[in-house]
Amino acid sequence: MSKEKYNQLVNEGYCIFENILSDALLDQLRSVTDQLCENMTEEHKSYFRSQGSAFRTYEDPVFAELISWQLSLDALKSMGFKDSTFTSGYILSKPPHSPPLFWHYDWFGWEDPSTYDPRPQQVFFMYYLTDTTPHNGCLRVIPGSHYKHNPLHDLIMEPHAGEISAAKDLNRPEFSTRPDEIDVPVKASDLLIGDSRLLHASYANNSDERRTVITLWFQPDFCDLPERIKAQLASKTHPIPEDWSPEVQEMVRRLNPKYDGNAEPYGRVLYQRKSG
Repeated sequence: MSKEKYNQLVNEGYCIFENILSDALLDQLRSVTDQLCENMTEEHKSYFRSQGSAFRTYEDPVFAELISWQLSLDALKSMGFKDSTFTSGYILSKPPHSPPLFWHYDWFGWEDPSTYDPRPQQVFFMYYLTDTTPHNGCLRVIPGSHYKHNPLHDLIMEPHAGEISAAKDLNRPEFSTRPDEIDVPVKASDLLIGDSRLLHASYANNSDERRTVITLWFQPDFCDLPERIKAQLASKTHPIPEDWSPEVQEMVRRLNPKYDGNAEPYGRVLYQRKSG
């Protein structure tokens, strides 16, 4: 068991596994994502100015290989997780000289008491396609904010709201520098795993090159989740493209969560401070 990685994920909200992706897969991903970004509409660019882009990973079959990449799935297993599932993924690509990504979390089930346990219920896999630094927009996180109240929770509005995504006012708290934040630079072949509740953002891309990250959402122990959270995760799973070959579809389908119960999904609820 990767005890050190597990402890960092549980206590700080993130960890890094180095040298996970092959050079060949990285080259494929760069080629496909660059083409997607070149064909981006002006409306898309304007709405997602902070993120850079927000394409689903079902835009091309190559992402099925990334979703089912065995070394990454083994990384979760090495930390003791036994029933990992996959629901969705996005391509976030910041063009040169673009604004920072806003502070946010990516979780919905705040009204469930289990949400405030340190152990993650959902994690992001982040694969950056270039080495990252503060200059080109590396990740920023507030360690421990995935299960401990942070003053920033009281300041930020609905995550991913249009006004924030469009980065219309960079003086908002969502774009602020925080006293407890840290930088998380990574190499292009690394796998960065983070708790979906973790407060995270990124620097502006002040470089002359595009900075692309592919974010995939996994549930490390789906079988142990509360019924209503299972129901919500299953309901939000992105449908697999029908024009993919059966073999490629199966690479993803085998990882999708399955829920046959009758619980009502939670839906999206904003962060709530834990009482008591």
